[in-house]
Amino acid sequence: MTNRIVSWHPNPSKPAYAPPAGAVDAHCHVFGPQADFPFSPKAKYLPEDAGPDMLFALRDKLGFEKNVIVQASCHGTNNAATLNAIAQSNGKARGVAVVDPAISEDELQRLHQGGIRGIRFNFLKRLVDDAPKDKFIDVARRLPSGWHVVIYFEADILEELRPFMDAIPVPLVIDHMGRPDVTQGPDGPDMRAFRNLLESRADIHFKATCPDRLDPTGDPWNAFAEAVRPLVEDYPDRCLWGTDWPHPNMQDNVPDDGHLVDMIPRIAPSEELQQKLLVANPNRLYWND
Repeated sequence: MTNRIVSWHPNPSKPAYAPPAGAVDAHCHVFGPQADFPFSPKAKYLPEDAGPDMLFALRDKLGFEKNVIVQASCHGTNNAATLNAIAQSNGKARGVAVVDPAISEDELQRLHQGGIRGIRFNFLKRLVDDAPKDKFIDVARRLPSGWHVVIYFEADILEELRPFMDAIPVPLVIDHMGRPDVTQGPDGPDMRAFRNLLESRADIHFKATCPDRLDPTGDPWNAFAEAVRPLVEDYPDRCLWGTDWPHPNMQDNVPDDGHLVDMIPRIAPSEELQQKLLVANPNRLYWND
């Protein structure tokens, strides 16, 4: 793999919407810099550098105060790039790690001290080679107090994953709502199945994120707004939002981050909902100590 890709907008617009004080971009990543933090030999994509300086400059431009940095799959289980970005944030970032299920207790505590507050299990076959459910459950049982598990999957395997998710003994956060087909609308089968999952446990949060990935109608992503707004309105204490910058694998459909921010009032139309989506919920999950 030799061709390095760019998946982020070179000059995103300033959003019309201004986030409230204390707002958190609760789903973003960093890539490298490769010279300091090499990519995994198992990486399915090789991006150009998108380090903490770029991330924090975007945060300020978009009007956010904090970030939750999710370990990108191109870095495998070496969380050094994510930890480096958190360390440079002056307390304004926390993180989600990807770990080897055999990780030691000492290493988990080291990650905790570095600002990690959760681990991510990825079930997208195009991004990972295997996903050992039994070992994932074992490591979930050993997490430090206050941590949670983030799960990334596509809608067609939701029912298959239900027993696995039921067995996870800590709170869950579902990336991108399990990638439903938003063109089915708010009452389509994918969204109904996801609501059934939310009803099964009171400690499941979800990220109302990635219209650029989920809505084939394109910017301004009207199908996404129509399908996701009722979910945010019905589960206001369990929703999170993030840019997904630098948009891994979106090099052929790069979104304008300013336009992504302008989706917020379309899915959370009241100030109360926006406060929960952007401030109360992510701070409760990631700055709970």
